[in-house]
Amino acid sequence: MPYDILIGLIVGLSVISFLLGRHFMAVPVAQTDDQLTRYLIDGAAAGLPPVVANEVTRLNFVQRVITPMTHGLLSWLGGLAPQHNVDALDKRLETAGRPSGLNVLNFLGVKFILAPLLALGGFMFGRGLLHQPFILGLLTTAAFGAIGFFLPDVMLEVQIAGRKRAIIRALPDALDMIVVCVEAGQGLDQALKRVGARWRNPLTEEFNRILAEITLGRTRREALTAASERIQLADVSSLFSAIMQADQLGISIRQVLQAQAAQLRTVRRQHAEGLAREAAIKLLFPLVFLIFPSMFAVLLGPAIPMLLRTLIY
Repeated sequence: MPYDILIGLIVGLSVISFLLGRHFMAVPVAQTDDQLTRYLIDGAAAGLPPVVANEVTRLNFVQRVITPMTHGLLSWLGGLAPQHNVDALDKRLETAGRPSGLNVLNFLGVKFILAPLLALGGFMFGRGLLHQPFILGLLTTAAFGAIGFFLPDVMLEVQIAGRKRAIIRALPDALDMIVVCVEAGQGLDQALKRVGARWRNPLTEEFNRILAEITLGRTRREALTAASERIQLADVSSLFSAIMQADQLGISIRQVLQAQAAQLRTVRRQHAEGLAREAAIKLLFPLVFLIFPSMFAVLLGPAIPMLLRTLIY
């Protein structure tokens, strides 16, 4: 290939990449109403720094071109799905903490990409490696395609369960620290900020998001209500409801937090006692199927040849 054609192709690809990056990353000056949504979903959830008009060139090539093009492709594929489950899926993604910064369209796009890829892999596995008949090859292809389509849902449920466990585990210590900060004279917002600076877990991420929403114009009641809907845990909902009622009725936040902390410690102790009572039942199966056979093999193994010789001869 002549060098002038090669250089022309390289220059053309560079210009196209530059234009695509500018098209996807150029963000107009936002109004006050949509600053919160853009920051919390498109910026913070995606793991990218906040983008303003004069900071686009500070991002690297992956952040300027690859990531927007990937999200754009996934969004286009996700737009092919029906709309009746979009709201429920969006709530599930919020509860999971929006892993990898995915929105609804991105998540559906992942499903539409993963399903045909695994279906192709199943066809190659069944027909190429196992040399199955055509009908069995089609069944293998359909099975792998179904696995690829539903695997993101399973992973999302695992993410939700793990995030809820982490929040439940971190809530008592965080609430105790909030009580200490409030008793020391700090306000609730300063206490939440101190806890968010002290630990890094899903609960403190929610605290930081609450503070960000309050800073960007939401009331504390709206921010706490939105956080309760995202987390979907009874203990957290009870805590936020008590704080909102205290704000509404003019009750001291310190007394409410002290009562919630005492109640949460009681619930935590009862939960630990319940797990301790279940331990004996859970140990029954490994004892019967794993430990006892090994003990019998060690203790009775040497006697088996003697018994066989006695019974045979």
